[in-house]
Amino acid sequence: MDDLIVPGIAVVAGLVAAFLLRILLKWLGKHADRTKWSGDDVIVAALRTVVPAAAIAGGIAVAAAALPLTKTAQRTTNQVLTVLLIFVVTVAAARLVASLMRSVTQSRPGVAGSATIFVNITRVLVLAIGFLVVLQTLGVSIAPMLTALGVGGLAVALALQDTLANLFAGIHILASKTVQPGDYIRLSSGEEGYVEDINWRQTTVRALSNNLVVIPNGELAKSNMTNFMRPEQQLTILVQVGVGYDSDLDHVEQVTIEVVAEVMTEITGAVPDHEPLVRFHTFGDSRIGLTVILGVGEFSDQFRIKHEFIKRLHKRYRAEGIRIPAPTRTVALQQGAVVIPQQRGAEEAGEVTSARFD
Repeated sequence: MDDLIVPGIAVVAGLVAAFLLRILLKWLGKHADRTKWSGDDVIVAALRTVVPAAAIAGGIAVAAAALPLTKTAQRTTNQVLTVLLIFVVTVAAARLVASLMRSVTQSRPGVAGSATIFVNITRVLVLAIGFLVVLQTLGVSIAPMLTALGVGGLAVALALQDTLANLFAGIHILASKTVQPGDYIRLSSGEEGYVEDINWRQTTVRALSNNLVVIPNGELAKSNMTNFMRPEQQLTILVQVGVGYDSDLDHVEQVTIEVVAEVMTEITGAVPDHEPLVRFHTFGDSRIGLTVILGVGEFSDQFRIKHEFIKRLHKRYRAEGIRIPAPTRTVALQQGAVVIPQQRGAEEAGEVTSARFD
């Protein structure tokens, strides 16, 4: 009976220590909730799993050492406790690393929390390391296993060339920061949309039509691509306009600038502090061409901005008497031939096309 007193005290001490440590960590968790950084919440959550388990395992280990056990039973008990503790620590470490990486991903502006490739890879690596440590603790030599894994890994690599190419392409894409979840991209092949996720094999893009486009990471890394969110999210768009030759260009410029300023301040998605820019550039066949430069806050806003700008500019031009001429074609009849200038103004340049008929 006396032999059970010390082991019992050790077990009870371990349980009490685990209970007190859990209360302490719960108190720390409440303080961590008040901070802006989410990493401390993840660390405290991991410690709430590991520390009480370690206290209980320590109490049981002391109790087993105090009991009159045989060397075989003592060694088996210690191995079981060690394996259980390694398992708890490994699972907690995998959750900790994955949660920290996910919190870093979510904290970055314009980056979705669904960038799963790094999270999954780190979780698997931590679990694999924990498994090897358990085998080493149990006395299983891991050297032959590592050799077999090396040979088998070569065979698997040859069989999964495309999959591995997509995997490392995805890692390269995220590490180089050329594309991240939340970016709006357009490929040279024509696909475009918002990047939803970059996982171990493919990149998912949501088009403006709300359809999902799945692109292998290898193809994404090799294709020419335009990222409309980098180096900054705001961008400028160009709208082409034409006015008649009889227009007062100073008046046209002033009216157009006023309409641009009105759209920039009143339409959602525009850039209020954008400087209105109007540039005349071409003497066309029937009009003088000018380019209007508008500022938009984000790629998909350009369609609404163009829509409102064209409506308001057309209405204002009509009110101001500014004419937007339509392209015309003149047919001149001559005896025995039809002379067809390509467009109005072509006769003056001497560029005509004649079609003779009997």
